Amino acid sequence: MIHHTVDGAGPPLLLLNGIAMSAASWQPVAAPLAERFTVIRCDLRGQLLSPGPPPATVVEHVADVVEVLDHIGLDKVHALATSFGGAVGALLAARHPGRVRSLLSIASADGFTDVMATEVARWRDATVRSLEGPDRGVLSDILEPVVYSPAYVEAHREERALRRKQIEALPTVWFEGLIGLLDSAESFSLRSELAAIRCPTLVVAAELDGFIPLDRCRGLAEAIADAEFRIIKGAGHAVVVEHPEAVVNIALEFFQQSSI
Repeated sequence: MIHHTVDGAGPPLLLLNGIAMSAASWQPVAAPLAERFTVIRCDLRGQLLSPGPPPATVVEHVADVVEVLDHIGLDKVHALATSFGGAVGALLAARHPGRVRSLLSIASADGFTDVMATEVARWRDATVRSLEGPDRGVLSDILEPVVYSPAYVEAHREERALRRKQIEALPTVWFEGLIGLLDSAESFSLRSELAAIRCPTLVVAAELDGFIPLDRCRGLAEAIADAEFRIIKGAGHAVVVEHPEAVVNIALEFFQQSSI
């Protein structure tokens, strides 16, 4: 079973990671949400705390998540998902509609595009070079200008330098897992699945997202019946890290409203 944690008390809320995230990445969001919700975090197969080869397709992660929910004894959860996790969350809601009370998808898309494929290929190449070369921080150098807004990078130079060192220190299995996850990204095709989603859904885009084209994030909302769409101004793709307070406020408003 994949690594998972449970914190807080209240209605269950599942958090689903972006591709290079780990459960700890959610902490600034998870801590305040755990004051009102039972917050479940997990690392998908191939991520830091669930090491080893990831599945070949995104949909296989859904079965892992269902196994976690069954193990905890949860029939139905709210879901807050970002980027790669947004694909997992959408497929969970589409294929297991009885398990998802509502879905908040942030900085995700309705499918994989050529632009995204080109960027993922750059990330994969940087991951391989980090793994095989003398400097494992190369990946950080490639990712940061894409996933963070320019203003955030400028304002957090010391923090990002520390993060680069942390990436350098990550175990080999993390880099290997990320390569596998990146290889599976082309299976990120949701358009034929989205009509099956019936739960209340809010899709949130990051205005300055350097990875997910804004029209593809909007396309995700348009393909889900009655879904709402919002944009967080000034945010890069890693909006969960850049603007945790905004994410928390949106989540509290949406999940409380969808519980009525």
